[in-house]
Amino acid sequence: MSTTPYQEKASFTHEGIRFRYLQHEKSGVVGLDLVPISKVSDVLPRPEKITISNGFEVTAWTLQPLVGLQLAEDPSSPFFSQGRTMQDSPSGQALAWDSQVEKSDSGSREIVTRLRSTAHALEAEHIIRLIDGVSAVTCRTCVRNTGTTPLTLQMLTSFSLGGLTPFTVDDAPGRLAFHRFRSSWSQEGRHITDTLEHLQLEPAWSRVGVLSERFGQVGSMPVRGYFPTAILEDKGAGVFWGAQLAWLGSWQIELLRRGDSVALAGGLADFEFGHWQKTLAPGEEFETPVAFLTCGTESVDAVCETLLDAQRSQAQPVPACENDLPIVFNEFCYTWGRPTEQKMLDIAARLKDSPVKYLVIDAGWSKKYKNIENDQASNGDWNIHPERFPRGFSELNATIRSHEQIPGIWFEFEVTTEGAIVFLKTDHLLKRNGRVIQVGFRRFWDFRDPWVIDFLSEKVIEFLRREGFGYLKVDYNDTIGVGCDSPDGFGEGLRQHLTGVHRFFQKIREEMPDLVLENCASGGHRLEPLMVGATAMSSFSDAHEGPEIPWIGANLQRLIPPEKSQIWAVVHAKDSRQRLYYTLSAGFLGRLCLSGNVAALEPDHWAIVEEGMRLYREIWPIIRNGSSRRFGQEKQHSQHLRGWQAVRRISADARQALIVWHTFESSANLTVDVPLPTGAWKITGQLNPDHPVHIRDHSLRLENTPPFSGGVLHLSL
Repeated sequence: MSTTPYQEKASFTHEGIRFRYLQHEKSGVVGLDLVPISKVSDVLPRPEKITISNGFEVTAWTLQPLVGLQLAEDPSSPFFSQGRTMQDSPSGQALAWDSQVEKSDSGSREIVTRLRSTAHALEAEHIIRLIDGVSAVTCRTCVRNTGTTPLTLQMLTSFSLGGLTPFTVDDAPGRLAFHRFRSSWSQEGRHITDTLEHLQLEPAWSRVGVLSERFGQVGSMPVRGYFPTAILEDKGAGVFWGAQLAWLGSWQIELLRRGDSVALAGGLADFEFGHWQKTLAPGEEFETPVAFLTCGTESVDAVCETLLDAQRSQAQPVPACENDLPIVFNEFCYTWGRPTEQKMLDIAARLKDSPVKYLVIDAGWSKKYKNIENDQASNGDWNIHPERFPRGFSELNATIRSHEQIPGIWFEFEVTTEGAIVFLKTDHLLKRNGRVIQVGFRRFWDFRDPWVIDFLSEKVIEFLRREGFGYLKVDYNDTIGVGCDSPDGFGEGLRQHLTGVHRFFQKIREEMPDLVLENCASGGHRLEPLMVGATAMSSFSDAHEGPEIPWIGANLQRLIPPEKSQIWAVVHAKDSRQRLYYTLSAGFLGRLCLSGNVAALEPDHWAIVEEGMRLYREIWPIIRNGSSRRFGQEKQHSQHLRGWQAVRRISADARQALIVWHTFESSANLTVDVPLPTGAWKITGQLNPDHPVHIRDHSLRLENTPPFSGGVLHLSL
């Protein structure tokens, strides 16, 4: 039994992590592994070959190529790989070490590793960016055709991480767990955990071939099925490796098994999974979306927080008015798609002198050209509804601003719907196989088309300027699917279109830098780092009024920065005191977004809403800069929640804490127990004083809390 023959080409350390570049001495394959510095001494030499029971010697340990690559010009991988994975391709294995340079900048440095193909005139650059103070790094790949004939990419990774796990000499039976986060409409962010055995990723007797758990999303709703986040845990060593993709289109992540070695790789959805391929002309280059990579020794939650820090490091600046996380009011759950000028004036009057800063008009404000029952139909022309807003918006917005509020409005500008005049402008709409793509009553503008950009610049940007809006909610309510026509096929057509969509968001920011942008896609279907980072806030879900709201809000604390997670808090005149506290406290898991007919609230109900807003204005720094942990029952039926849940968020200076607690269905009153860091904690603020609270033995306890109760506690040292 011999150890793996590799050469260490380079090694770097950053924020407690060692990055090591290795090259196999015989094949020339280059790979990368990450290990916490505190665990480097625990790394064991791995055998490249082992002898199995029949006396045959088989390969047990291989390097994962630094860049996963499949060219159409090359053979596919053998041993039953086609349709399951495009990894283990000769294209990637032919990429050999050429050079490496380190580029330093203010607050960061880049490690650029250049590889050259031994089979084609192709050059690849693997680029890692190390940001001071952030334990996760960004990773991307750029390839160039340096020859005289075209080459066609069919798979190219943003990241490719091998050497998992380096803390055992065998196939790590029973010790590897894979963490993912599932998502569907109004059920965003469910944490699931699988063993590799459950995924049938243990090696077979001969160690032949490569096994893959390939998952992701196809279409223009990137968080539809899964979040683009994966964490591999070595339970024996207490080490976690995390990866996350920042892309608003089709993507994939693969957990791979080659013999006894495990790897994690991901990027754009490949030709098999997402119908993507890209032909590079001589001299042409292509760059992948960014990924984030990290490893650590604490927990899944700690890895997620590191990835959130990476998201923040890549996010676009937000307007100055966002600095203190203002409260939002959106009228949708009052008018349900039928807003009027008078209703908005009533709401503005109720909210005058309150802490609400943004007052948003949602869907239903635009004129319909055909008698179509669905109020979301006939969108695309974006003309003001003459009966609902007979004077337009300028005077209404001036009134709203006189109450010290910023007026906002809803658009779904990437589509046009049945009944609109522009619904028939087929020359400017996306097509597949030459036919206009229509999903239900929606068609999709082609953001590769300059006419579309000019049209929407007038209908959206100039409209916002002219009417005096300072807040824009951008919704998106269906998926394009596998893609649209382009010379390179559906997947590349989709990628180019969505690149154009992201550019249009940039154009809005550039032309209206003080505009507050909200990212919404039927709630949470676009909660990936690129779109979250392009906007000030993101709608957490279309769970508007249900008891599952705090459960979803707690899920998303791991996946998007809480200071960007806009959570519905819909209040009604019929609500009990207990229900109001339950609703309002859920908003403290992110950005508080009020809705409902607040003008109809009785004084005692309105007093509770004001109580919640006052406390929110005190604790917002903890939401903006803090560290969260979740307690109670987490993995359960979202529509039949039982037991209790609490999220504890500790401030950056560790001297303040925010506890958001909820109880769910139960046959009896419940006891809520939340561990606290060591210290003499005192309660300095509270939402829902109806239940006694005790702090002792480094724990906060609420006893005899009725089902479906909720509250907030602000603690200080």
